Amino acid sequence: MKIPPPQHTIAALVDKHHESLQEGPRPHLGASQLGHHCERWLWLNFRWAIAERFSGRMLRLFRRGQMEEDTIIADLEAIGIQFESTQARVKFGCHVSGSADGVIREGVPGAEKKRHVAEFKTHNKASFNALEKKGVQESKPQHWAQMQVYMLGLGIDRALYIAICKDDDRLYAERVRLDADAAQALVEKGKRIALSERMPPPLSKDPTHWLCKMCAGHAFCHGDAEPERNCRTCAHVVPTEGSTWLCNMHGNQEIPTDFQRVGCDEYWQIEDLHKEHR
Repeated sequence: MKIPPPQHTIAALVDKHHESLQEGPRPHLGASQLGHHCERWLWLNFRWAIAERFSGRMLRLFRRGQMEEDTIIADLEAIGIQFESTQARVKFGCHVSGSADGVIREGVPGAEKKRHVAEFKTHNKASFNALEKKGVQESKPQHWAQMQVYMLGLGIDRALYIAICKDDDRLYAERVRLDADAAQALVEKGKRIALSERMPPPLSKDPTHWLCKMCAGHAFCHGDAEPERNCRTCAHVVPTEGSTWLCNMHGNQEIPTDFQRVGCDEYWQIEDLHKEHR
């Protein structure tokens, strides 16, 4: 009897395993998100209104990018670049924060004595080719914005962007300078969105808009999808400048993050989330 090929069964089981470990939404509005093109998506994501679920394959791709960081650091250290730290937290208040991949003390060719924020990314072939041709600011504006916010938060005026092509292992390096005005504008944008009780307008009213079609919020903005039920989509709950959440139905008590994911029986959906207001 011929044994059936295992590849599909094994792949499905591996992906199912990763999907079972899928993490919930982050509690803060991340610096890596601030360059996103749609303010409504940022608000919905921060409010946990949409549960963005990833396939096992995508989760494995994310893992590959994370695993690549140690390899990149080892390669950079091998050529004399010295790290002050790997992972560096920045906090701006009003729920806006993030973590840079690292801080370089010295050794970057062309600016050996300058400190740099380090940011590492993996790309597919098409994305990498565009990066080589146009540079990070034009081809990956969200990555550029991310570095700007990290530089501002860490008090460093240079960043080193390292990209790896997953298809053929090509390496791209670019030094980026701080644009303080742009960085501050991004932080203020994040604070405004995080503290807003009103849902921003959509990027487009056209459901066929190419950016909308790729968005996890498409079925919400252009369809009948209902928002998730939790404390952050409840009209009784208010975000604060101190990066906490208070419930005015329960004496303005601070709500622990774990409880926010579940909510209580007093839930009352934010009016803007109703279908007629989208």
